[in-house]
Amino acid sequence: MVETEIQLQRYESYKDSGVEWVGEIPEHWELKRFKHIFKEKKASSNLDLNCGSISFGKVVFKDDEKVTESTKRSYQVLNKGEFLINPLNLNYDLISLRIALSDKDVVVSSGYIIVQDIIELSKDYYKWLLHVFDVAFMKTLGAGVRQTLNFNLIANTEFVFPPLEEQSAIAQFLNDKTTKIDQAIAIKQQQIALLKERKQILIHKAVTRGLNDKVALKDSGVEWIGEIPEHWEVKALKFICYLQSGEFISSDDFKEEGYPVYGGNGFRAYAETFTNEGFYALIGRQGALCGNVNYAKGKFYATEHAVVVYPLNEEDTLWLGETIRVADFNRLSQSAAQPGIAVGVIKNERFPYPPLSEQKEIANYIETASAKIGTAISLKEQEISKLQEYKSSLINSVVTGKVRVC
Repeated sequence: MVETEIQLQRYESYKDSGVEWVGEIPEHWELKRFKHIFKEKKASSNLDLNCGSISFGKVVFKDDEKVTESTKRSYQVLNKGEFLINPLNLNYDLISLRIALSDKDVVVSSGYIIVQDIIELSKDYYKWLLHVFDVAFMKTLGAGVRQTLNFNLIANTEFVFPPLEEQSAIAQFLNDKTTKIDQAIAIKQQQIALLKERKQILIHKAVTRGLNDKVALKDSGVEWIGEIPEHWEVKALKFICYLQSGEFISSDDFKEEGYPVYGGNGFRAYAETFTNEGFYALIGRQGALCGNVNYAKGKFYATEHAVVVYPLNEEDTLWLGETIRVADFNRLSQSAAQPGIAVGVIKNERFPYPPLSEQKEIANYIETASAKIGTAISLKEQEISKLQEYKSSLINSVVTGKVRVC
């Protein structure tokens, strides 16, 4: 279990730091300007090192094969124990963490800022303090249309500087607590993954085997279906549904308001007019999401990169929606370089077809079971959200001295 409330002591006396994003700090803590704690590292190159970059507050390896030799020659060396700052396009991404303490030797883009400590300090403590600075203040800095930073724009920013022993104790406390919180979050994420897997297994079994475990089975003759109840049929999709190819739509027709447009990349824009209304399955047949199934309710527009599918018999709607979801159209892609599925291939894909009375039973069963699993997933997601909020509050409170851990 992870505590969900901070139950720690405060320091005996506080003073106003005069720094808005820090607030009050313990009376005996100092303030130092960034340039008196860190210096910007002079760039050097090393083609023997792997390429790296920053991702959500961590330094990660980058695929060297995607970086040309001439580009790599322009990269600068980042050593383990140095801080990496991504100063580019602060107004473009307000979520990602942009400062990291490197745990590896790599070369990174010259657009990054690398800083080295120039006084004795706990690097782990400043990893956490710079995390708070990043979230609370750094994204308000920068200049130009692309809101970009340089070292000088950070240099005079004031940072708290606790006694060295306290820095180390705070860092150790946060490393321990955040590890436990992250482990708790990972467990809940795994539980969500298992619930989603359970849902898929449940749906697959229901639409291919039905709800009666004692019924006699026969081979469907279709690999992805396997055995089906003896009294069921197997039909090509074209005998169950209407299938309509989407139409060409120019990007000039996209609007800020209107009806959603579905193509090979999912719902991505709006158009002034619409071509369909009701409940439909949409199968991507070209593009990044080739083979993926989406559903539209109401008015929408489909491009030529999608096939619109709707049942011949309206009573088939709920059952058909779940069956199409299980079919895995991705396996039908006919090109690895530019994924694509011919409309004729989709039309001739074969599906299990139970009697209408069973379709309704299966659809109701899936709807009820899915709702229960959905509720369980939602509760897990809420628990994760609370843990993430607690983690953020804990880091902020401890690293700025609002609570005492040593």
